[in-house]
Amino acid sequence: MALLSLDDLAPGQEFTAGPITVSRDELVAFARVYDPQPFHLDETAAKDTFVGTLIGSGWQTAALGMRLLAQALISHSTSMGSPGIASLRWMRPVLPGDALSAVVRVEEVRPSSSKPDRGMARLAMTLTNGRGEAVMTQAFAVLFARTGAVPAPRPVELAVVTGSVPEPDDALPLPYLARAELGATRDLGAHRFEADDIITFARAYDPQVFHLDAGAARATHFGALCASGWQTAAVWMKRLNATFARDIALTARSGPVPQLGPSPGFKDLKWLRPVYAGDTIRYRSTLTNKRASASRPGWGIATHHNTAENQRGEPVFEFTGTVFWQWDSPAA
Repeated sequence: MALLSLDDLAPGQEFTAGPITVSRDELVAFARVYDPQPFHLDETAAKDTFVGTLIGSGWQTAALGMRLLAQALISHSTSMGSPGIASLRWMRPVLPGDALSAVVRVEEVRPSSSKPDRGMARLAMTLTNGRGEAVMTQAFAVLFARTGAVPAPRPVELAVVTGSVPEPDDALPLPYLARAELGATRDLGAHRFEADDIITFARAYDPQVFHLDAGAARATHFGALCASGWQTAAVWMKRLNATFARDIALTARSGPVPQLGPSPGFKDLKWLRPVYAGDTIRYRSTLTNKRASASRPGWGIATHHNTAENQRGEPVFEFTGTVFWQWDSPAA
């Protein structure tokens, strides 16, 4: 069966996939690696948090959306990957035992004016649970090759550094959001993307050949094995948690520690360059806005801009996110 190319897509087409049922063990296993917050790890610990119950990481929900997108369209197409996500909203938490399904709608198809072998499709995806409730919506773009085109591999400079990446030992007091300084940037440390980890993530969530097989990837337009964009994003969450764990431990020595809640979503996520096996990526996060929540007294919503660069200082990833953050100390 021929792969669907850009020329086979048209506005209004819909593709569906699912359901896939997500177990408690799968939710907790992802959280342990990428998002070890109490409400993703343990039912008892979750009772005293913003959400009050065990829920899946939003980044895992996005990755599960990628798995369903692959089933619906990507695995049967000439996909060349995605340049980014215009907006993503987590509407409801994913709970243990939820059965997720996806509907993907083609919004626009646009051939490239500079590269005649490819073009862009704007897509909209909605994930629903077994009760028919939307848990995530996403507006995004995917590059597809044109019919009969075989995009040439790009030249790739692979990293040759080996050995573990040292974990930073710095720590800063974690303020309540009302007292947090706008414009403050937190270095989140670095992570090396190893081939085995890239392949493991891709098998679970993003089974495209350039994420799965180093030999096959060399013949694609990426030119070498590269990480799923969703793994790049999940590692940002991993680095944020590792950094905040140090900051929370320091803060707890002298007073109360503000709680952090879940995220309602993000916008303007861009995968600017491929992250190849062996690349070491350094992440940073800057607080850009804050406001008290009208719906949750005692809480605020922080807006943060996040960036990442590789070992050559080249930007590879950025997005603007939001998160619930305890507004002020109960004693204030």
